[in-house]
Amino acid sequence: MTYKIVNIGKTYRYINRYREIITVLIKYGFDDFISKLNLRRTFNISKNIFPKGKYSKTVITSRYERIRLAIEELGPSFVKLGQIMSNRPDLLPQELIVELEKLQSSVTPFPEKEAKQLIEQELGKPISELFKEFQNKSIAAASIAQVYKATLNNGDIVAVKVQRPKIKKLIEADLEIMFNLASLAEKHISDMDKINPTGIIKEFEKSIKKEIDFYIEASHIEKFAKNFEGNKTIYVPKVYRDYTTQKVLTMEFIDGINVSDIDSLYKTGNNPKIIADKGSELILKQIFQYGFFHADPHPGNIFILNNNVICFLDYGMMGILHPKYKNYIGNLIIGYVNNDAEKITKTILSITDNQEFKNVNDLENDIYEMMEEYSILTFKEINMGELLNKTIKIIFTYKLKIPPNIYLLAKALITIEGVGRKLDPDFNMFEHIKPYAKKILRERSNPLKLTKELYSSIIDFSFLLRDLPSEIKEIIRQLKGGKIKIEFEHKGLEPALKKSDQISNRISFSIVLASLIIGSSLIVLSDIPPLYNDIPIIGIIGFITSALLGFWLLISILRHNRM
Repeated sequence: MTYKIVNIGKTYRYINRYREIITVLIKYGFDDFISKLNLRRTFNISKNIFPKGKYSKTVITSRYERIRLAIEELGPSFVKLGQIMSNRPDLLPQELIVELEKLQSSVTPFPEKEAKQLIEQELGKPISELFKEFQNKSIAAASIAQVYKATLNNGDIVAVKVQRPKIKKLIEADLEIMFNLASLAEKHISDMDKINPTGIIKEFEKSIKKEIDFYIEASHIEKFAKNFEGNKTIYVPKVYRDYTTQKVLTMEFIDGINVSDIDSLYKTGNNPKIIADKGSELILKQIFQYGFFHADPHPGNIFILNNNVICFLDYGMMGILHPKYKNYIGNLIIGYVNNDAEKITKTILSITDNQEFKNVNDLENDIYEMMEEYSILTFKEINMGELLNKTIKIIFTYKLKIPPNIYLLAKALITIEGVGRKLDPDFNMFEHIKPYAKKILRERSNPLKLTKELYSSIIDFSFLLRDLPSEIKEIIRQLKGGKIKIEFEHKGLEPALKKSDQISNRISFSIVLASLIIGSSLIVLSDIPPLYNDIPIIGIIGFITSALLGFWLLISILRHNRM
């Protein structure tokens, strides 16, 4: 469901939520934003709604920190939007990105009574019948759901993920409000249309609708497990379908060590260096081999089991990479490795689908200057995340649009590189990614693949030759019957057309003026009464009118320097 953007003044269904949002924005010092959108008057919010000094803490924090605090108070929908926007360094300043990344942390849990009620409602049985044991206190709480540890009647220990009560209705209300606020921002705030806030909200709507359907996440886990079946370096939690609905997800409980807890890894006999290498290989295999990857591999979502086995958690945000983009990413990496600005530029234009882009030389020069900064560095010294971020910012400078999943891919690579460097200071992402890029290029030039592509092209061409005579015959038949209409669309002719209209108008005006003079002359010679000093008054009026109109035309011509 996509929400229609309507006049905010006519949207009264969620008026209390509007007021709540506006109140929070005022609280954190965003009166300028409220004023530009004229929201305070629309919803009758008083300027003196807060006592002086009560929120003085907002004065001593940065604007970006206040944005993060406001988002946290606005609730799950806005927190999730903030988390997604933390993946967009092309749109937001780095200082704001840093603040938004803090939204990944836990939020205040909702009461366990409400969680139990929802579980019983969804699974159709009392908690006592469903589980042998159910811990009352949640072990994790996020913007959409929270997790409880429980034991099934067969003894299996599970993690039960429960949606926040009425989260779907809240998200629907917030989405409608976000669309309206985004449209108002585009209308009233200069340069906001370049960021395209309504487009961002549309993408966010697609993402969050998937995240609140736990059937989809369950399918993600099962697909992930199938891809890595038999792989001993990774462990994928089991999904319990009989205990899973759209609002409740039950999966195997993982008792592991957070990947960022280096000391505990050493104490349990794990090797951070091996984990860094294995983790990067797993992410790259997800991207380049399966085209289905974990899009949020931050440390909180990665647990380490015995013998350096890696387990990813939270499969709500997954990325899907189209096969053609695998080739583009391969080209991009080879361009980086070979310091080839031309290849990188061509690949960027392919990814952004802008083959008619006119500023190719300027783009290539900027890419070349960027690559020159890294030319004297070894691969070990190059920070791939920094390089990707700089590339994305250059792309944004030229207003080129990158598909959303490419942002997710870049974010996954940047995040896993950061995790890898914490585990192993000598970790080199380029050394891991280079073989995959070369493999893609080898596969592209594989004789068998080239033969298949040639065969496919020959088949397409044979169909074209077969259908061409009948298609031409049909076109000729429709031409004879007058059924084909050819429409021309002119561009850039508006000034010429306007000037043509001006010339035509002046010629018409001159003809009318000449006719008026000639007609007045004939009346004067005809002695038609009434007369003034033996001269017809109608003729005199005609001459005076002609003189005034003639002077007006002359002045108009002189004013526009068109003599």
